[in-house]
Amino acid sequence: MKLYGKIPHLPGSRLGPSDRTAPADLAERCAGAGRDGDRVIVSEKLDGSCVAIVRHDHELVAYGRDGRPCTMSRNDGRVAFAAWVDARAAEPGLAWRDVLAEGERLVCEWMVLAHGTKYLLPHGPAVAIDGFDVDGARWPLDEVRRRAEAMGLPVAAVLHDGGALTVTEADARLGVHGHHGAVDGAEGVVYRVERGGSVVGLAKYVRAGKRDGIYLADHTGADHVWNTWQDA
Repeated sequence: MKLYGKIPHLPGSRLGPSDRTAPADLAERCAGAGRDGDRVIVSEKLDGSCVAIVRHDHELVAYGRDGRPCTMSRNDGRVAFAAWVDARAAEPGLAWRDVLAEGERLVCEWMVLAHGTKYLLPHGPAVAIDGFDVDGARWPLDEVRRRAEAMGLPVAAVLHDGGALTVTEADARLGVHGHHGAVDGAEGVVYRVERGGSVVGLAKYVRAGKRDGIYLADHTGADHVWNTWQDA
């Protein structure tokens, strides 16, 4: 099954051919008048490959967002992710298997290859962005952060944590290059609405100048463009 669906767009976001807009109520709770009791978290949106670390049959396995094992992918970046997960899971002292229970998954943005944005990453190439329990319920951000920290992974930079926040203000807090070393300019932001410890929904804003996949080999016919990152 698909392990991670597409996040809908807020008004004013750059839409791709297969993208959809967020429901009006969710958009209002994110960036409009808001709703008392909501916790609205705005994080930097990263431009990489959406992948997941899944505990399956007592092992940690790398999957793409489409639910296919990365070892079976024709994408060199995803194959590299599978090798990276295997190496990290076997590394003494990390105890990754103690972090995820059977059937749980931590969703990451895998950023070894430049897609539409080049990065000089100030950390390793995997950034945690979400997580789910065995029943498919999305974890609140605090739980995502707890699991990520236990695995030695960064999370996407949080720009705001409070009530509703306008897209204009979120974009200003993102800045030109964001907080993860974007060379070409940061892509946008992701809003996350939580209430009572549960996740209500996610929505995103993508800047108008975002260009999809312009550095990927299957688009250019040239060699891969690799991002630069810190060993971690």
